[in-house]
Amino acid sequence: MTSTPSTEHVGLARVLGPAHVWALGVGIVLVGEYMGWNFAVGKGGAYAALMACWFAGILYTCVAMIDSEVTSTVAAAGGQYTQAKHIVGPLMAFNVGLYLVFAYTMLEAANAITVGFLIDTVAIMSGHSGGVDQRPFIILAIMFLAWLNYRGVLATLTFNLVITAFAFTAVITLFLATSGIFTPSPLMHEALMSGQAALPYGSLGILAAMHFGLWYYLGIEGTTQAAEEVRSPARSLPFGTLAGVMTLAIAATLTWYVCSGLMPWEYLGQAGVPLFDAARLSGSSLLMVFLGIGTLFATLASANGCINDASRAWFAMGRDRYLPGWFGAVHPRYRTPYRAIIFLVPIALIFALGAPIDQVITFSILSGLLGYTFMPLNIIQFRRKWPLDSIARGYVHPFHPIPAIAMLLLCGTTFFAVFLGYGTQLVAMISFYIVVSLWFHFWRYRFVNRGAQFTMPWPKPRGY
Repeated sequence: MTSTPSTEHVGLARVLGPAHVWALGVGIVLVGEYMGWNFAVGKGGAYAALMACWFAGILYTCVAMIDSEVTSTVAAAGGQYTQAKHIVGPLMAFNVGLYLVFAYTMLEAANAITVGFLIDTVAIMSGHSGGVDQRPFIILAIMFLAWLNYRGVLATLTFNLVITAFAFTAVITLFLATSGIFTPSPLMHEALMSGQAALPYGSLGILAAMHFGLWYYLGIEGTTQAAEEVRSPARSLPFGTLAGVMTLAIAATLTWYVCSGLMPWEYLGQAGVPLFDAARLSGSSLLMVFLGIGTLFATLASANGCINDASRAWFAMGRDRYLPGWFGAVHPRYRTPYRAIIFLVPIALIFALGAPIDQVITFSILSGLLGYTFMPLNIIQFRRKWPLDSIARGYVHPFHPIPAIAMLLLCGTTFFAVFLGYGTQLVAMISFYIVVSLWFHFWRYRFVNRGAQFTMPWPKPRGY
C-alpha cells in the first residue's frame, strides 16, 4: 500500500489587527512631518505650504475612502496592483505594481538619508567638528529594518506601532510646549509672515507648493499591502486607513503651525529636519532630545513600513508571473516574502548613497502620483462592472463619484506643479514607464499564468 505525500501551500500569515494597519499607514507617512514637507515652504512661502497641506489632505481623504472600499473587497497582497489586475487589466496592473515599488523604495532611501543627516547634526552639536561619515548609518538602518521584515510581519508592525506612537506624541508635545497653553509662547507668526513673506511668489506659489504638499501624506495608501495579513480585512483596513488620514491631518497642521512660527520661510524652506530645528529654537533641552528621538523613530518607522509594502507588491507580481516566479516565494518559517525583501535592499542603498534627497523625494512623489491618477479610473470601473448589489463589500465609500473626480483634478494640478520645478525628472520618469510597459507587453506577458491571477469569486462583470 503506497501513499503520496501531501504538500502544504505556505502563504502569508493572517496575524494583524486594526492598530497594525494604522501603524503601517501612519508610520510610513509621519516622517513627512519631520522632514520633506518644508520644501513646499521654499516653493511658495509658509501660507502656500499650509494651503498645499489642506489640498493634499483632501486628495488623500479621497485616496483613503476609495482604497478602503476596493481593498476590503479585494483582500490580497499587492494593494493597488491586485486591484488593477482584477478590475482594469494586466498592463495597468504591471505599471501600478512598479509605481508602488518605486514610490516606497525611494521613500525608504529618503528616510535612510535623513537618519544619516540627523546623526551627523547631533555629532556637530556635540562638538565633533566636521561631523561624522553618514554612510555607515544609512547602510545600518536599511540592513537592520530589512532583517526585521525578513523575520516576520507581526514583530515588524508591532515595532512600527510603538515607535510611530512615540513620534506622534513628540509632535503633540512640541505643539503643547510652544503654543502658549501652559507657558509663554515663543512663536512669532505675525513677525515672520507679514508683508511679502506671507506669499513671496503670489498665487503661483500655492500651485508650486503642491509638489511637496503630497509629502505630508505620501504612503498612507500602503495600508492596502496588509490586506492578506490582517485577520478581518472588512473591519481592519477601512478603520486603520481612515483613522490614519485623520491622524496625519492633525499632525501636519500642528507641524506647520509650530515650524512657521519659529523659523523664517527662507530657512524653513531648505531645512533638513525642521521639527528638530523647531525644538532647538524652543529653548528647552529636554524638548530637543525628545524631538531628536522622535525624528529618528519617525524615519525608522517610515523605512520599516516601506520595506514591508514594496516587498509585498514585488512578491505579488512574482506570484502572478508578472515578474520571475522566484520572487513569489514565502519563507517556510517566518511566512514573509523574503526573496522580495532581499532583492530590494541594494536598490534602496544605491539611491540612498548616491542621490540628493530632493531628487529621491521627487522620484517617490511622482511614482505615487501616477498611482493616485489610476485610482479614480479604477473605482469608477469597479462600481460600473460590479454594482453595489452584485458583490459583498467590506466598506462602501460615500458620495461616489465626487471623490474620484476631485482626485483627478488634484492629481492634474500636482503634475503641473511638479513640472514647474522638476520637468526633466517628470518627462524622464514617464518615458521610463513607457519603455517598461512595452517590455511587458511584447515579452513578459507571455509568461503570465492568465487564469490563475484572477482569484476573487465574483460574478462576471456587468456587460460582459
